[in-house]
Amino acid sequence: MPVTAKLSKRFYDRLGDEIANELVDWFNAVDTSYHNDLRELNELNFARFDAKQAQRLAELRGELLATIEKRLGEQTRWYFMAWAAQFAAIIGLWAAVASLRT
Repeated sequence: MPVTAKLSKRFYDRLGDEIANELVDWFNAVDTSYHNDLRELNELNFARFDAKQAQRLAELRGELLATIEKRLGEQTRWYFMAWAAQFAAIIGLWAAVASLRT
């Protein structure tokens, strides 16, 4: 919301209405210009921040996926070894029971 500059009556009396109004218009134009410049600067900074945040998020996702793949590989290996040990124990028990029956 723009703020309109106003000058005191004494200022208007000394300079005259035309010059004082021109000065007020100039102040308002400068204010609008600075306001627009600040808005552009904020938009550029936000765009840069947003791009950097997206890049960091992509890097984090990549690291996370690499870690998950590594852990799943290790977990699968240990599950297979545990399954093989149980299978060997079952075969051994089956063979022992079969030998007792004969």
